[in-house]
Amino acid sequence: MDLFTPEEQEKAFEVISLSDGEILFMRNFFTPTEAKLYFDLLQNNIDWKQEEVKFYGKTYPVPRKTAWYGYEGFNYSYSGITCFPEIWTKELLEIKNAIEQFIPTEDFTSVLLNLYNNGNDKMGWHADDEKELGTNPIIASVSLGETRRFDIKHKHNKDLQFKFELTSGSLLIMRGALQHHWVHQIPAQKKVKNPRINLTFRTIKKSL
Repeated sequence: MDLFTPEEQEKAFEVISLSDGEILFMRNFFTPTEAKLYFDLLQNNIDWKQEEVKFYGKTYPVPRKTAWYGYEGFNYSYSGITCFPEIWTKELLEIKNAIEQFIPTEDFTSVLLNLYNNGNDKMGWHADDEKELGTNPIIASVSLGETRRFDIKHKHNKDLQFKFELTSGSLLIMRGALQHHWVHQIPAQKKVKNPRINLTFRTIKKSL
């Protein structure tokens, strides 16, 4: 089931109420010009890393490049990787502040950036439910560059599965109990040739 259509919309959230959670989506959070400017700045200026994960005793490169930025001391661990934050850049703070205009109750402490070079790069099924994020975390995701598909499914009800397109300049917010009951992924798409940058802003409740 496709949740979103490609037509241009007003700069307002479309609200999708799901079982055990909620998604807010704004297709034109940034204009095409703004999205292209931020994409170029982040692609060239972020300290991208090629992390590795261990799986059944073997080491594999993560199928995308990543970076972790935020306030000092707000470390984060996922998939056996512990991230120590780089200092916020001017552009990251601009994006963070722009998002927080729509979520005045939130002060994001950190952002995880992912660089997908092409459709071979991906992110497997997971939930952003690490202990550092606390109960019912708000995750704000900004997409820049190539459009990629986003899949989400309920952990226990196999009939609850959705997919939609994350376009450049869009903002997607996951909130409520979503991370405790749903998982999501960015699947491989062999026909995609161009890169995409994704920024997921989050609030660390407990620093390691």
